[in-house]
Amino acid sequence: MGPVRIALAVAVAAVVAGCSGPAASVRSQVETVPATYYLALGDSLSQGVQPDAGGTSVETEQGYPDQLYAMLHPSQPALQLVKLGCPGETTATMIHGGICKYHGGSQLAAAVAFLNAHRGHVRLVTIDIGANDPEDCGSWASLRTLVHCVGTNFPAAVSNLDTILARLRAAAGPDVRIVGMSYYLPALAEWRNGPPGQAVAWLSERLAAGYNDLLERAYATSDVQVANVFGAFETSDFSGQVKVPGVGTVPRNVALICQWTWECASPPRGPNQHANQVGYGVIARAFLSAGVS
Repeated sequence: MGPVRIALAVAVAAVVAGCSGPAASVRSQVETVPATYYLALGDSLSQGVQPDAGGTSVETEQGYPDQLYAMLHPSQPALQLVKLGCPGETTATMIHGGICKYHGGSQLAAAVAFLNAHRGHVRLVTIDIGANDPEDCGSWASLRTLVHCVGTNFPAAVSNLDTILARLRAAAGPDVRIVGMSYYLPALAEWRNGPPGQAVAWLSERLAAGYNDLLERAYATSDVQVANVFGAFETSDFSGQVKVPGVGTVPRNVALICQWTWECASPPRGPNQHANQVGYGVIARAFLSAGVS
């Protein structure tokens, strides 16, 4: 090998050695970046529940936390999703347990334990809770039932939410972003059942608007932002007429419930109040609009 070739070989070797050293160092640094966490809490929506072909509600990986995580992960490769939600959970059972099994006895206890164990490494907590509390409001058998729901169930849910948020904030610390959400309204699908169903839809919207306002005030008191899912589903918009295949021509809010949930689906899948994949995507984007990053 001549002098020129030797010199070139040495230069190439030096360049390769110079590149390979830092590359190994960068790779090592990437491997040692500590994990960060997105903790999803709540009821069935936080687990992405949908009806299967037989009509059974099952947990999926299409819920809003899954889709929100997919949106966040590219810019935060160390981020990991942890879902603790429980289908059927109410604000009371989230505090005391009784539906799903957790170490510590309740979802709230498990969440607090996780936040304490990973303090400083949790970037985001999302929570949807309260939709299952006013369960009697779905029954319009009597004015007495309605009065009990508004006068007892609503305030109890808000009080429980205050407790939940206080314990989460204490465990998470002041800098962790916690974001709650308002709810869409499956009862709008009653509109399809003629004048009686339309009356139920109108009254349900008014009740849901009031209930969501109460939840949002509780979140605001605890300095928790709110994803406006109620607004994203255009729940109060009875204007306009939208033609929905298999349903007919209905107001816009009813159309979106039929398009984004399983509430208007034919049996055995429907009617089912859970969002479909598209609906969960709408919820995920509502969280993004609330400042999740």
